[in-house]
Amino acid sequence: MQLYVLVACDGLDEKQEKALKRHLPDLRAALQAYVDDNAANGVALIDECDSDDCEDWRLGICQPVKKTVHLTFPVNLFNDLARQYGIDCEIGSIEEGEYDPVSYFGKREGQGDAFLIGAYLGL
Repeated sequence: MQLYVLVACDGLDEKQEKALKRHLPDLRAALQAYVDDNAANGVALIDECDSDDCEDWRLGICQPVKKTVHLTFPVNLFNDLARQYGIDCEIGSIEEGEYDPVSYFGKREGQGDAFLIGAYLGL
């Protein structure tokens, strides 16, 4: 299964959008560092932030997963980013190019739980 975890960029108010734009370089750097450290595991960066409208952005990672334990590191990374930058996150699977969200977590949604998300994904 191809997993994705994204910074939730939709449904933000003006203050949240400004904060996200301000933190974008730091978020990109943190995600790129994770991708670089885990490239051997097939982790790739999703960075589609060219639009002026945050609603259209996709910023996060994707990676293959077979077991719930494979969710631990990406969920922990995004939990840390949520605490540090006040963001929410979206997690799900990618099938035939379509993003299928299964859970949201972060600043407003509460901490993500890898084992619960694994159950949602059917792992």
